Amino acid sequence: MARRGDEGCCAVLRLNEDNARFGLLAMLILLYLLCGAVVFSAIEQPTELKAKKLWTQRLRNFTEMHSISREDLKAFLRTYEEANVYGIHVDKLRPRWDFPGAFYFVGTVVSTIGFGMTTPATIGGKIFLIFYGLIGCAATILFFNLFLERIITMLAYIMRWFHERQLKCTGVLMPSDHRRGSGTSGGESDSLEGWKPSVYYVMLILGVAALLIACCASAMYTVMEEWGYFESLYFCFVAFSTIGFGDLVSGQKEDYVNQGAYRFGNCLFILMGVCCIYSLFNVISIIIKQTLNWILKKLDCRCCRRCTRKHLRHRNAVNPAHINSRRNDVSVDTVCDSETDGRRMSGEMISAKDFLASNKVSLAIMQKQLYETANGGPRQSYVRHNGFSGGIGALAVMNNRLAETSVDR
Repeated sequence: MARRGDEGCCAVLRLNEDNARFGLLAMLILLYLLCGAVVFSAIEQPTELKAKKLWTQRLRNFTEMHSISREDLKAFLRTYEEANVYGIHVDKLRPRWDFPGAFYFVGTVVSTIGFGMTTPATIGGKIFLIFYGLIGCAATILFFNLFLERIITMLAYIMRWFHERQLKCTGVLMPSDHRRGSGTSGGESDSLEGWKPSVYYVMLILGVAALLIACCASAMYTVMEEWGYFESLYFCFVAFSTIGFGDLVSGQKEDYVNQGAYRFGNCLFILMGVCCIYSLFNVISIIIKQTLNWILKKLDCRCCRRCTRKHLRHRNAVNPAHINSRRNDVSVDTVCDSETDGRRMSGEMISAKDFLASNKVSLAIMQKQLYETANGGPRQSYVRHNGFSGGIGALAVMNNRLAETSVDR
């Protein structure tokens, strides 16, 4: 029972720390949005006002020159806008709903790019899109997570190999040490066994890979689409990051030189780019989390610590035997500084009823308990190093893989 009480304290303190991190991140994102709005408004609004003034002048000149009322001209332009929804343009483009066009459309749907140049116009198509996108997007996210796991595994093994070579060249690790494995005693073995890849190196490798893919794809788009090279780079980022504005869309002309090869290359570049950028975003999110932890540590979270001590004093008053029996074993500072992301300090299982009764609510540990029960025991935990710990979704996939690769060898 005392151990359960200590784990309850860990859950409460960890929940406070997570809430502080979440609140700080929300404020920083809001500040980031406000700064972005100010910058884009300052850059783009003058051009918008200039274009609007020029369009009004052209509209007035056209109606005066051709003796057409402005209302009739606007009605005609509205008709053209309605036709535009169905893929009708002044310049002749390829059909949108033939099989290649439909395949390109479903690719933008399941990848969540959604350029917007092609949209279903019928009620049946819109209803089918809802169910099709629900399953397709979920499956594609799973594919991205599995790709992320494999690319991180590959990078970790490559970086470990280079690290071994570096240790051998410097004489820290002898060739016989690697063959003996974990049975080797001494600092040489510990220097290799305790090593894990740096998140910054992983970010650098993924960033260089994404940049190379974008540069190669931009060279192709510059020739085939007749865009400027910078416009092509802009399209690559918008497409690879699945933002998908739709102002620039590849493969929309009616005819291309070597059309089949170009369409294949277009799909291949977009697929590789989306996978690399998706992986890069997840690595950057780890660095953002580390930055938040650093900010919270600098702020020292004095208010949170006072609230924590007050909470512990209240628990001692309500149920003193539950806490005092282990007072000498677990301190507040130890609990606050612990970062095992919800992992329990022992393999002891507790019931959901006792857990909720003694510790109120901790969804993270509850999920951990259910997972261990379903799998017949606790998951293997790894020592936290270089920031690879915890997370959910793709973040958890990557963190676990980065932690496990150094232990697998």
